[in-house]
Amino acid sequence: MKDHKIKILVTGAESQLGKSLRMMPDIDFDITFKSKYTLDITDKKAVKRFFKENNFDYCFNFAAYTDVTRAETDRKACLNVNVKGVANLVKAAKKYDVTLVHISTDYVFDGQKKKPYRENDKTHPLNFYGTTKLMGETIIKQHLKKYFIIRTSWLYSKFNRNFVKTVLELAETLRKLKLVNDQTGTPTYAPDLIDFILYMIKTVEANPKKNYYGIYHFSNEGETTWYKFGKKVLSYAGIDKKIKPIDSVRFNKYVLRPDYSVLSKKKIKKVFNYKPRKWDKALKDFFE
Repeated sequence: MKDHKIKILVTGAESQLGKSLRMMPDIDFDITFKSKYTLDITDKKAVKRFFKENNFDYCFNFAAYTDVTRAETDRKACLNVNVKGVANLVKAAKKYDVTLVHISTDYVFDGQKKKPYRENDKTHPLNFYGTTKLMGETIIKQHLKKYFIIRTSWLYSKFNRNFVKTVLELAETLRKLKLVNDQTGTPTYAPDLIDFILYMIKTVEANPKKNYYGIYHFSNEGETTWYKFGKKVLSYAGIDKKIKPIDSVRFNKYVLRPDYSVLSKKKIKKVFNYKPRKWDKALKDFFE
């Protein structure tokens, strides 16, 4: 362990992960939270200046453009955050010897595999959002030695817009819900991902001679469809509402998403001896 309190910069402080991290009890790190309003990662000079003025050990990059549908038409904004912003962080991290922890997505895959994706499986994004996230990953791998890329999927929390909150809102206004039943993946409860990241950092700091850097996959365990996920949400919420399963082509034919994007957790189990809990158990926690 370092002889000082580990200093962490969190970008995207107003994201689901940023807000979830703020709520974690007893964190023994010195954490600086920055939103896009207090540190815009697309501003290269501002990023460089802030890294220079502060002696950070880690940067958790939770800043991202995540609106998959809007990304198709709002391409410049999506590129700005997911590629240019990442490049700015990479340059600063390299110059000031900061380890970058970057969040990526299951959407770097095309869903053709039909069994859980491993970290070294071939990437082939189907949409512009996934393409920009893969570009961000590539920049990190090309220029940094000290990095963790964590791919996750179907993220939800008590904060911001996400699938669980949307289903609960729609259940209040619509007589019947329609949810996609031909896309399979795994929900990730944001506090569970935060718990893993903090555990990972503690493990890395406790074993300074071991090289842990690289790409990891994290989601909760198991797999489901959006339809079955939605049914479980309403069940745990105690809401009696009909849901009709539909094909994704009826939902949004303009944006392709992978049919299957379950992430394998074998690597984090082997490397960190960390076992995520089942997705439905995590979802139950959301309501407690």
